[in-house]
Amino acid sequence: MTSLLYGEVEEELRGAVREVLADKVSPAGVLARVTGAEPYDPGLWKVLARDVGVAGLLVPEELGGAGASAREAAVVLEELGRSVAPVPFFSSAVLATRALSVCDGEVARAVLERLAAGEVTAALVVPWASSPYRALSDISGHARGVVGAEVADILLIPVRDGLAVVDADDPGVTVSPVTSLDLTRRVATVSWSDFSGPVAKCRDIRDVLVFGAGLLASEQLGLAEWCLTSTVSYLKERTQFARPVGSFQALKHRLADLWLEVVGARAAARNAAAHLSASSSFAEISVDARVAVAVAQAHCGAVAVQAAEECIQLHGGIGMTWEHPAHLYLKRAKANEIALGTPADHRDALATLADLPGPA
Repeated sequence: MTSLLYGEVEEELRGAVREVLADKVSPAGVLARVTGAEPYDPGLWKVLARDVGVAGLLVPEELGGAGASAREAAVVLEELGRSVAPVPFFSSAVLATRALSVCDGEVARAVLERLAAGEVTAALVVPWASSPYRALSDISGHARGVVGAEVADILLIPVRDGLAVVDADDPGVTVSPVTSLDLTRRVATVSWSDFSGPVAKCRDIRDVLVFGAGLLASEQLGLAEWCLTSTVSYLKERTQFARPVGSFQALKHRLADLWLEVVGARAAARNAAAHLSASSSFAEISVDARVAVAVAQAHCGAVAVQAAEECIQLHGGIGMTWEHPAHLYLKRAKANEIALGTPADHRDALATLADLPGPA
């Protein structure tokens, strides 16, 4: 039976990541950075990638990585979701690393070694809104809404035979940042006419998107937990009619309902991570794991949005201000909800996987 509890190694990793984020990430600092010319935080990423070792979590030990499973990556994503830290962990250490892990040959192994060492970051050149359940749209020549491309050193471009490994500064490639809803995770349009670079042969990229969708649920969980915790804390302090606002029964009921949703999201996200961890990086994703991913994404995306909306509303006037970080969480939640398949996409897939009638 799959255990959804956190293990000792996972808790140690959580503690290390949380300590770094508490020391180097603040709401005011994130706001100042995302409105500037350089939204990502290279100093924070250097500490996380090299000192804590998160860049090589999913890289096999023989290539210099930690050889960890999806469960450990999920714990990191929970903490990054709580802080909406502007670092390319998901785009580089999860999506790009997973894509290279299912490729054959020395080309993929060489890039994985560099990723594990924290020397470079990479981005998988597919639209952030791509569904794992549909064939990728024709991206010959350009791809819109690519997450992490703006700060990537290496671009992994899907071609007929696999993935073309291209330096981001290759003269045949152009990366154009575009306005993004999520200020803490920018997207860009990647265009190319001709490029030089080896090709790593790999399986269907859609399996990589399934893996990414399953772990994205953990980030959505962390985001929802921060929104719930910060809202409860605020309502304990805010007074009206000489009473804490949190003592009003109507608000208690809303928070209790939200807590139940977050608990359900934790179970779904942990279940998805556990099933994805059951197979090695080079194995195909099992049917059980696909079911767990579909369940997690059908639920967690909506819960994260609900938690962020409640956070803003229950903070009252201050929740609507630019200075309060609540809007960063709502924007991240809304962007994540349509990333790697919408909840509706995952519900449709779940109906097929479970052989049940689909939603009307």
